[in-house]
Amino acid sequence: MKPTHTFYGCIPALMTPCDESGIPNFDALVRKGQELMEEGMSSVVYCGSMGDWPLLSEEHRRHGVNALIDAGLPVIVGTGAQNTQNAVAHAVHAKASGARGLMIIPRVLSRGTSPTAQRAHLAAVLEAGVDLPSVIYNSLYYGFETKAELFFDLRKDYPHLVGFKEFGGAKALSYAAEHITSGEEALELLVGVDTQVCHGVLRCGAIGLITGVGNVLPQPVLKLFALCQMALSGDCQAKNYAYELEDALKTLSTFDEGPDLVLYYKYLLFLKGDADYQHHLNAFDELSPSQKDFAASQLALFERWWDRWPGKQHPVG
Repeated sequence: MKPTHTFYGCIPALMTPCDESGIPNFDALVRKGQELMEEGMSSVVYCGSMGDWPLLSEEHRRHGVNALIDAGLPVIVGTGAQNTQNAVAHAVHAKASGARGLMIIPRVLSRGTSPTAQRAHLAAVLEAGVDLPSVIYNSLYYGFETKAELFFDLRKDYPHLVGFKEFGGAKALSYAAEHITSGEEALELLVGVDTQVCHGVLRCGAIGLITGVGNVLPQPVLKLFALCQMALSGDCQAKNYAYELEDALKTLSTFDEGPDLVLYYKYLLFLKGDADYQHHLNAFDELSPSQKDFAASQLALFERWWDRWPGKQHPVG
């Protein structure tokens, strides 16, 4: 897979920095996006704050998109919204603003388990962002899974629907690869959860990774993805190193699977010296003392291992 595809590579889902009263700091958001691009990320996802997008106003979310695009960053816009009209507005804004692509969130809260309602919702967002490369964010957390029949029904009308960000774990990634994204180069599978990089890339043909922990540890995540690419070319040592690295990252990556992911990753950034991520959009959203101690100890454990790990020196092309 050539790295010219919209969703190729490592793509961090950005969190929104804010002051202690919860007011977003868009200058800090842009700085973080620039830092991550300089580290080697392919693009960034934004139109929210990872799992905290409902805590921002629709205007704040579009402001963040504009700030990132105006700074020259390649942005994939997430369309999560409380209703289809707002999701459509985000898609329209993304296209008008020069976003690179769309990550479409299914309908939530209202009729979320109805295939008919989801088909209408997804079609409305795709129509609003017509010709903008788009993936569906597939996740049981949203109460609905897009299966092959619905995907190809939508793709008949909207060929810019090119694949999935699959959050559902190994089984869901395998389903998407087997029944949807294999066999046609234009279709793209993205690993949507940090614990499944090796399975997604090596066993399912994923071409990209939407990462949470990559905000905190960009170089290890980039190395993991690069090792997987080398393994695909037949480098057995790279494959072994990829699994070693994924295992070493496992505890920190597993934060991506839980409801406190933003709290954890902001706290880890703060521990690494980034004061912009000290606060949360809701001041009362905070890790417990034991969670903080656990996260700090796991970060220190990983970094000691990373500093001594021979796989870090393995050449990647």
